[in-house]
Amino acid sequence: MTRPITAGVDGTEESLAALDWAGREAVRRGLPLRVVHAWRYAESLATADRTTQHAWASEGTEQAVRTVRERHPGLEVGVDVVEGGAAHALAAAAAEAETLVLGSRGYGRVVGFLLGSVGRQVVAEATRPVVLVRAGGKATAEAAGRDVVVGQQGAPEDSAAALRFAFETAAARGATVRAVRAWTLPPVFAYSPGSLKLLDEAGGLEPYEKQALADALQPWRERFPDVPVAEHVEMGSAAQVLLSVAGGAQLMVVGRRARRTAVGARIGSVAYGVLHHADCPVAVVPHD
Repeated sequence: MTRPITAGVDGTEESLAALDWAGREAVRRGLPLRVVHAWRYAESLATADRTTQHAWASEGTEQAVRTVRERHPGLEVGVDVVEGGAAHALAAAAAEAETLVLGSRGYGRVVGFLLGSVGRQVVAEATRPVVLVRAGGKATAEAAGRDVVVGQQGAPEDSAAALRFAFETAAARGATVRAVRAWTLPPVFAYSPGSLKLLDEAGGLEPYEKQALADALQPWRERFPDVPVAEHVEMGSAAQVLLSVAGGAQLMVVGRRARRTAVGARIGSVAYGVLHHADCPVAVVPHD
């Protein structure tokens, strides 16, 4: 089954920026584009029945899609106008998508993204990658060759999904993957004889972290030999280190552990921090 690039639209400037981004990505990947708009029947509009309100929603969505069709005449575009809650409709659409693209307001690294309740819920519950795009700035001005920055944490398998997404995206764009691994000094009681032996063999903490990043990247370098790779290892919190190199990014990719807690699904601290402070589009990739 060919999964589409799916864009959620609601008529706002941010969602139109997301639709534009999704259209270009679909062309790059050779995938169809699916556009989803969720609407709710408003009983307060006594002069308009459900059929009329659905027609209004459909007309507004078609107007948004018309520009994409004109800009990419060869692109296969499907449109779904569904009645119901936006979060539920978009989460369902994400399950069938290669990538779901949403709009989000934001004003740069100080204020960052203003991620609304729908965006938070969809990002937290989606089983497929979700890209957050905001109007203006780097969302609509992607310079060729700018980096796709991706965070790598833990063992190779922990970040395989995010690395795969980053390499596939960079390959489609002719961009460089800048892989970032942050590390901190562990508390003394966290050291064990086994870990101390590994650190001693690696020559210390920083060389150990550099080797861990190199090991995680190796299979993806082999799979994508034409994608340039830059490695960045720095001491600090993961979100802060990622944001420190975001100035050269056309896209930031972070992982999110797909698990539910007693209080429901969560975005995760690293993804949350990047989403609220990056000034480029951010892809959140779930993993087990």
